[in-house]
Amino acid sequence: MSSKTILLNVLVALALMVGAPRETRAGSAYEIDADVDVALQRFYRTVPGARGLVRDAAAVLVFPSVVKAGMGFGGEYGEGALRRGGYTEGYYNTVSASVGFQLGVQARTVIILFMTENALASFQRKHGWKVGVDGSVALVTIGVGGAIDTNQIKKPVIGFILDQKGLMYNLTLEGSKISRIDR
Repeated sequence: MSSKTILLNVLVALALMVGAPRETRAGSAYEIDADVDVALQRFYRTVPGARGLVRDAAAVLVFPSVVKAGMGFGGEYGEGALRRGGYTEGYYNTVSASVGFQLGVQARTVIILFMTENALASFQRKHGWKVGVDGSVALVTIGVGGAIDTNQIKKPVIGFILDQKGLMYNLTLEGSKISRIDR
């Protein structure tokens, strides 16, 4: 049994025990695209200048709902789409595991912008792109007065993590593995 299958089984079991905010089954291409559209619209409303960043990026990878569940050990899983010029070029999943004190289920939206063609090409060459190993993602934070920290925007790959209230702080994507899936 593969590690992905084991992790997915653990997430499903934890979700059934605790109560998941969203189903963990694989979505169809239509469902993923619809969820990506909603996530991008929320991103544009929540983060000042987001529409311009997406327009200037080589591509944007959107995971509308990454569900994290844990009871001592945990994991997270989400499915999304890579968009280039407003069109979906492929579907991806993100998977990670963790050990430590944790209890509960949480959903968040992850948006990764590839700001250069080189960064995008590096991502697309890998079968399983690991954040922090194959490439780093500079998470963007909001400064005083709601302004985006423009120093981080100069990085080749930038990321945003949003919850139901807006942009989340002090989180990491380190250790997440992103892989292409067929739809």
